[in-house]
Amino acid sequence: MTTVTLIIHLLASITLVLVVLLQTGKGASMGAAFGGASQTVFGSAGAATFLSKLTTVVAIVFMLTSLGLAMFGQTGAPTSVMQGATQQRPAKQAPAPAKQAPAPAPAKPAPPAPAQGK
Repeated sequence: MTTVTLIIHLLASITLVLVVLLQTGKGASMGAAFGGASQTVFGSAGAATFLSKLTTVVAIVFMLTSLGLAMFGQTGAPTSVMQGATQQRPAKQAPAPAKQAPAPAPAKPAPPAPAQGK
């Protein structure tokens, strides 16, 4: 089943590239090449062409086969990245050095700031 899906996916990707390359751009008229305004740049160009419909269908097939291949590829994968990993104990650390006594407080408080003149 995976092989069939992979073949369909490859064919869809090649077809999608070819169909997109065959389409003309919205502003590909002669007037747009020389700086003239093209009316189809911002508006609708009319009914969808066969190539644009084919692009939509092939893109949907491409997305569905991508999802299918992702699901097929997931079956043998472990459920967790850490599955099978052994837990190691941290190495013993040296004890922390003894704390030093805090510095003594100053003997007398600082003098008050001078008053601002009014």
